[in-house]
Amino acid sequence: MQVRGIRGATSAEEDTPAVVLEATRELLEALLTSNGLTEYDDIVSAIFTTTPDLTSVFPAEAARTLGMNRVPLLCASEIAVPGSMPRCIRVLLHVNTLRKPEEIVHVYLREARKLRPDMKSAQ
Repeated sequence: MQVRGIRGATSAEEDTPAVVLEATRELLEALLTSNGLTEYDDIVSAIFTTTPDLTSVFPAEAARTLGMNRVPLLCASEIAVPGSMPRCIRVLLHVNTLRKPEEIVHVYLREARKLRPDMKSAQ
């Protein structure tokens, strides 16, 4: 097995805990399903970032509600680049997998689809 990175991003319509957590749950579920991850033991760690305008809740809380209680999770803030997408939540999952890099499915949802129009999963 190899450790591979799986990227994803989404957006939240507003900065409230319920909205941020729902968007993050939706993203995580899509990443897990798209990559055939059924065992949380295969997830080495996860790093979540949010744009500076999202401060109401840690997106990692959504992972906990899905049962990722033993996965090391980290939240951080993206740098405030002028003109960047507002209310964006990003995640980088590190997973143990037999999949080759070209078999990994990166997922971009909602407004974040605009970040990677080159990705099939972004459509």
